[in-house]
Amino acid sequence: MPRADTAGLLPATERGALRIADRVVAKIAAQAAGEALTGAQGAELVPRDARPHASVSVRRNAARLRLGLELGYPADIGAVCGSVRRHVAERVEALTGMAVPEVAVEVERLHSAASLRKDEGRVT
Repeated sequence: MPRADTAGLLPATERGALRIADRVVAKIAAQAAGEALTGAQGAELVPRDARPHASVSVRRNAARLRLGLELGYPADIGAVCGSVRRHVAERVEALTGMAVPEVAVEVERLHSAASLRKDEGRVT
């Protein structure tokens, strides 16, 4: 049986490791992206069912993320994407302990007030 150190804990080399599934990291990233978009410019134009989604590649305790988003327009798309990128990296690092060297953001669709009015149709 391994000996405990003076604090009552096993030495680090004998404690083992925790592995977080890629799909769990992807869910954390998607949730964090949704948090970041909640107060973003034009957020009220995006339908509630248009949630961000994420995919992840984990190698050596580093997560590389790819996010798919729908945004309201007009908005400063670069600033919104930068804000999402920073928030997601911070949250994933804080919750998983993994480094996040890359967060790629893909804007899949823009929603504008004009397109919402067009979708409502015309009543005569």
